[in-house]
Parts: sequence; structure tokens; C-alpha cells
Amino acid sequence: MIIDCHAHMSAPQQLWAYRSLLLAHRGWNGPSKVAMTDDEIRQSLDAPEIAPNGHMRCLHDHGTDVQLLSPRPWHLMHSESPQKLIGWFAEECHNALARQTQLWPGRFFGIASLPQCAGQPITLGLPELERCIKELGFVGAMISPDPYENGGGGEAPPMGDRYWYPLYEKLCELDIPALVHATTSKSPRVSYSEHMINEETIAVLGLLNSDVFTDFPTLKLIIPHGGGSIPYQLGRFDAASLARGTHGRFRDRLKLLYYDTVLYTPEAIEFLIKTVGADRCVFGSECPGTGSVFDPEQGRQMDDLKHHIDRFDWLSTTDRQTIYEGNARRLFKLDGRLPASA
Repeated sequence: MIIDCHAHMSAPQQLWAYRSLLLAHRGWNGPSKVAMTDDEIRQSLDAPEIAPNGHMRCLHDHGTDVQLLSPRPWHLMHSESPQKLIGWFAEECHNALARQTQLWPGRFFGIASLPQCAGQPITLGLPELERCIKELGFVGAMISPDPYENGGGGEAPPMGDRYWYPLYEKLCELDIPALVHATTSKSPRVSYSEHMINEETIAVLGLLNSDVFTDFPTLKLIIPHGGGSIPYQLGRFDAASLARGTHGRFRDRLKLLYYDTVLYTPEAIEFLIKTVGADRCVFGSECPGTGSVFDPEQGRQMDDLKHHIDRFDWLSTTDRQTIYEGNARRLFKLDGRLPASA
């Protein structure tokens, strides 16, 4: 079974229009419920939008059995104010996601985005997180290490800072994992993709050079996109940890975190697995998304990542199964929630 832990929702255009209206009226008109029929939801997953084919066709072509969906990070507007705008949009995204999980039971599971607001306490987003897990049946969370969205209005504390501790307490209480996924970039000099990789790298350093996992030993965090630049610059950070002599050796502490396989070249995926181990890699493709372009050299979409991992003859059958489904089943507690045939 192929369980994709990292994907973002497709939805009818009404949802994206609602976001635009919120930004236009800045909350004066209050929140509203986005009206969409089940047929419109189904059609939105069949229509090509950010890929050559629709969402469902991509999953079929790639051989993906189960997908964990979160709101699209670049839509989450964490740097906007007031905070209620962020919260209202997150609620409607989550409501739409919940309906998708009901329309395709066992095929899709929800991942809640935390309605963070730059400069505000992290606790403001916890009630919505709890609603998603306890009422909507979601299985995890997605948090941004940079709610300022690189816009120059401020700087978030590193993820080892106690600012984040109420969130870590809630994640442990709910016993759910979280993807540490940056959102958009408002910087004129740093693109969305650059910002995302930079912030995920900074998040790893902030976490592993801190006492977070001493204070929260059951905390489960997944770093998307192969851990940012961390595996590929390991020697530099490892050397610094030996020089400091605090918090242990960096290369050993890498195994306190999990990493997904959203890397679009086989060489990068291979290096990640060999660096952190199959027991710390969770299959993800972010399909449809940035990698949903046709590569003429490969003869397939770049986000068809199973194709690459299947061809690693050095990877044991057990380790391949661990990456494809074993780690996701355990982290997201999916056993008993998947189809009987799984």
C-alpha cells in the first residue's frame, strides 16, 4: 500500500473566492459558510488545475492508495491581520476537507493547518486544531515555522523557543504528528520554494539545538521536502555540534525527527534515505503540486516518486514497505481506519 503523507487539497473555486473576499473586506462582513455541493467537490478533484491531469487521475497514475490532505500552505495568509481572517478561512478549508474524507472514506484523511497569526500567541490556533482532531476526525497537523511569511514585518522565534511549547503540549496530548511546512513568501528576493526550504532547514536547527525533545519525548514532527538542506549540509552542522559539545552530536539527533520524500530527483531521495534511515522516512509526493510537470527525460510527472523508490535495488523489501506505509500507519494511527483489504 502507498500512503502519501504530504499532499494539499483541491477544492471548488468558491473556497478560493472566499479567501479573496476575506482579504477585501478585512472582516467587516463577518464569516460565512462556503456553499459547495458534493458534485462540485468531486468535479474539483477531476479537473486539471495545477497538474496536467486532475487530482484523482494523478493518484491513479502514480499508484497512490491513501493520501493525507492539508490546506494549501501558500493560501494560509498567516501574515495577515486580524487573526480572525486566518481562522475563518482555516475553518472553511477544514470543513471542505472533512467532506472530502467523507466522500472518499479510507482514501483521504485530513491534516489540520494551525490558524497562526504573525506576532500573536500560538495558543490562538489551538481550539481549531482540537476541533479538527476531535470532531472532524483529522489525523495530524501542519504548522508553519514562519507565520511572518518572510515579509519583513518581524521574525518568528526558533522552534526550540518556549513560544512553541503550548503547541507541543497540545500535539502530545492529542497524540498526533505535525508537518513543519512553511507557507508563502512575500519577499521580492526569495521565492516560495526557496523560502520553504530555508525555513524548514532553520526549523530543524532550532529543534535539534534545543531541549524540545527532552521536554517532549513523545513529540512527533515530520520535516517536509527531505528536511530542507539539512541532509546535504550535514557535515557543516555536525562539525558545529562537535565544537559546541552541547545537545549531543547533530548527526545522531537527526533521528529525533521524521522526513518525507518530497524530492523530485532519485539522487536526492536516495541520499535522504541513506542519511537518516528508512525508519525516519515517510513517503510523500505533494501531488498535485510543484512537481506535477511532465519530465520528457523520465517520460512521467516529476512527482511520480514511487517510480524512483521502486528502482532502488539496494533498498530491502522491508525498508521499502516501511517508507511506503509502515511509518505513516504508526505515526498517524491509521490501522483500523483503512479499508479492510489494506
